[in-house]
Amino acid sequence: MKTRIITEDIDAAADIISRGGLVAVPTETVYGLACNGLDERAVRQVYEVKGRPEVKPLSLMVSGPEVFAQYCVDIPRAAYFLAERFWPGPLTIVLKASEAIPPIVRAGGDTVALRCPDHKATLALLKRVGLPLAAPSANPSGFPSPKTAQEVISYFDGSVDAVIDGGECGIGKESTIIDLSSTPYRILRRGALPEDEIFSALMDNVKKIGITGGSGSGKTTALNVLAEMGVLTIDCDDVYHDLAASSSDMLSELEARFPGALKDGTLQRKALGELVFSDSSALIDLNAITHRYVSAEVDRRLTHWAKMGGRFAAIDAIALIEGGMARRCFAVVGVTAPRDMRIERLMAREGISREYAEKRIDAQKSDDFYYKKCDYILVNDGSLDEFRKICEELFKKIIS
Repeated sequence: MKTRIITEDIDAAADIISRGGLVAVPTETVYGLACNGLDERAVRQVYEVKGRPEVKPLSLMVSGPEVFAQYCVDIPRAAYFLAERFWPGPLTIVLKASEAIPPIVRAGGDTVALRCPDHKATLALLKRVGLPLAAPSANPSGFPSPKTAQEVISYFDGSVDAVIDGGECGIGKESTIIDLSSTPYRILRRGALPEDEIFSALMDNVKKIGITGGSGSGKTTALNVLAEMGVLTIDCDDVYHDLAASSSDMLSELEARFPGALKDGTLQRKALGELVFSDSSALIDLNAITHRYVSAEVDRRLTHWAKMGGRFAAIDAIALIEGGMARRCFAVVGVTAPRDMRIERLMAREGISREYAEKRIDAQKSDDFYYKKCDYILVNDGSLDEFRKICEELFKKIIS
């Protein structure tokens, strides 16, 4: 048998696939050796031609995420999000397989790897056959993956029915594989799509609720209600405290800008507060330093939550809006309370004087700021139980 080279006759390639034959196809990464992924006999040929051990599963090329429900079960929302973001493209997504996928493709396992290649000829073939294509790289096992049709011919002339000559592959590196079949989500193979781009996208997929308001307004109570609803909660003030005890880089910057802010390597928060709450330029400088470190830690926690399949997160920060973090939130909730109640809460909670509590509150934004900038307002002017109830009612509405 002489291997046929196809340039434009996609119907001919589709006919070969439909009859159980093998066709090497171009992608944006490398050429793949394709067959009908639902035909066990055809799949066995791919293993034989490549010399690939049958204990190694095969990935399937598909036309898009619309086929997930046809070939997979227990599909996480993240799969659709990543497919919408990166398909067609060099990302392979591993999901739990349905019974439609033959055991030989899965190598006896319970998952299947799906990929939508970014090459017009192969996408046209996928749409023409209406089938998933089992398509490992078109090389004998252990040999370099081919980037041209001629390299495929040098490997398999006479062993496969046809090669679609789609020119040289632009990337020349295999797709990145991410396993979404269980949590935490993990990269199984580093490839053409950078790992940090994938996890950044997953973090974007987490719907974020911003919680903001002045000290003593009741933000922590609102955050606790969200935590009880299964939402990841991040209190940026707690993050700052953690960093003040652990981040030598942040402490060094604070010491350089505010000499004497550290004593024996420990941040003197009250002394620093006395300085910045009476000097607006100093407060701006303090926020510029701390926001950068706090934002990086918030991103780390959100990324971990995304890897665990988390869908919602709440971020509590006094400067949520001024620091720019509110732009990442799909809803921003402002918490307000009468000034006298805030002062009493601060004094009781932190053991500070009334004068110091007043200084802190007076250095912060007015209630009018939150009414203008936030999507929702929670007024905390009654009992704890009453405030929790209005929090629950609002948050159920937001995350429903």
